[in-house]
Amino acid sequence: MKHLFIINPVAGGVKGHMPEIENDIRIAAESTDAVYEIYITKAPMDACQKIREEAESADLLRVYAYGGDGTLNECANGAANRANTAITQYPCGTGNDFLKMFGKDNIGKFRDLKALINGVVRPLDLIDCNGRYGINICSVGIDARIGTSVHKYSRIPLIGGATGYVTALIVNVIKGVTQRFRITIGDLALDKEITLACACNGRFYGGGFNPVPDAIPDDGILEYLIVEPVSRLKLAQIVSRYSKGQYREFPDIMKHVRGTCMDIEADSEFVVNIDGEAVYTRKTQFKVVPNGVNFIFPSDLHFFDAET
Repeated sequence: MKHLFIINPVAGGVKGHMPEIENDIRIAAESTDAVYEIYITKAPMDACQKIREEAESADLLRVYAYGGDGTLNECANGAANRANTAITQYPCGTGNDFLKMFGKDNIGKFRDLKALINGVVRPLDLIDCNGRYGINICSVGIDARIGTSVHKYSRIPLIGGATGYVTALIVNVIKGVTQRFRITIGDLALDKEITLACACNGRFYGGGFNPVPDAIPDDGILEYLIVEPVSRLKLAQIVSRYSKGQYREFPDIMKHVRGTCMDIEADSEFVVNIDGEAVYTRKTQFKVVPNGVNFIFPSDLHFFDAET
C-alpha cells in the first residue's frame, strides 16, 4: 500500500506552514512504517493526474488531501471509480464544508494523521456533472454564482466562512436573482425562471450553509432543491431559513425532490458550481454515481452508525 499526501500550497491553512506540515507527515508515516510520498500541487486539477498515475502502479493507494473543498474535489476526480484507491481530507482550507456533515466536533479527528493512516474505508456516492465529479454539492443559478465567487470575498480581512458567502450573495443579488432554465428530474419537467437549483450529496457548503440536512452520501440518491423566482426582498427574508435547511417551511417557494438524475438546459451560458469550482456551459446533468469513490474515515467516527 502507498500513501500519497497531496498538498495544496495556496490553501488557507497551508500558507506559511509547509515545513511543519511536511515534518508532521514524515513523523506520522514513518511511525507506521508506511510507504509514502508528499506531492505539492502546481496547478488546478494537477492532483487528478498524479493520483491516476499512482493508481496505475500501486496495489492499494490511499490519498490525503491537504487543503479545502477544492483540493478534495480534485482528489475525488482522480480517484473516481478506482477500486484500489481511497481518499480523505486533512482539513486546512477556507471552508472544509464537506467534512462538516460528519459533525463539526469531529473535524479535528481528520487532523489526526495516525488515525487517518489506520482509518477505515467506506464507499461514498459522487455526482457526475458532464464528466466531472462532485462529492459534495453542485448547483446552478444565483447559488452557483455566489458559490464560485465566495472565495474571493473570504480572502478579505474580517470576512470569512458564512460571512464571505453572505457578501458574495449581496454582490450577486445586485446583478439579478433569476434565470430561465429547462429542468427535468424523472417525471418533473420545468421550463421557467428559477432562483437556483442544487443537487446535494453532502450537507454543507458556502462556509456553513446547509440546504438539505437529510442528504446521505452513500444512499445512491441525490437530494434536489429548486427555489422558485423570488424578489430581492423575499430572497433576503428566506436566505437564513435556506441556510438552515428549513425548506419544508416554504413549499410554495422551495421544491424538494429525491432522485438520481437532474438535466438542466438554458439558452445562454450559465455557471455550474461543482464543490465550489466553476464550469460554464448551456447544458448540464447532475447524476448520482453510487459508490463512486472510496473514502477514509477515522475509526472512531460513528456518523454512519447513527444514520442506520
